[in-house]
Amino acid sequence: MMKIISQGSTALWLSLALLSTPISAKSLAHIEGVINQVQPQGTGRLNFWGFHVYDATLYRPAGKDSAEFALDIKYQKSFSGAAIASRTADEMKGIGISEAQSAIWGKELAAVLPNIESGQTLTGVYSPKQGTTFFYDGKKIAQFPGADFSRAFFGIWLDSKTSVPKLRSELLGNGCPPPLITGAC
Repeated sequence: MMKIISQGSTALWLSLALLSTPISAKSLAHIEGVINQVQPQGTGRLNFWGFHVYDATLYRPAGKDSAEFALDIKYQKSFSGAAIASRTADEMKGIGISEAQSAIWGKELAAVLPNIESGQTLTGVYSPKQGTTFFYDGKKIAQFPGADFSRAFFGIWLDSKTSVPKLRSELLGNGCPPPLITGAC
């Protein structure tokens, strides 16, 4: 009996793995619209007080010295858009952005970020020509022009002063931060 369950479980897992492949590839279309030949640089998990908050993946073009990159965050907990915006502003302050500027950007983010349920994604894609474009489950929701906002936003995870150095290390893998972000590899 145990052998039959084991074979059934193996078949189920194999089926789920095969079914998930096209979904994963399809979910990168919004990133590939900005970045050619996109590939993951690193993936990490944020746990807070033992709770799995989200998984994040840093995507870069095949030529890693290119300026474009994307950070894809798949949430495992539900949050309001306002809570995400507030936490983002606090984290920006932590890497050295003035309180006044982080408050302005926090309010702007609160106006565009949706409420997030477990399993949903927010993606930030950076391009020097466009700034940061935000996607919610693959659909464009906002664009913030300019490098200053982008540097502050992505610095939350990639700046050497991040509050999550383990996650930073996982996202960077064996590579360096994108050119927009300064700091040691």
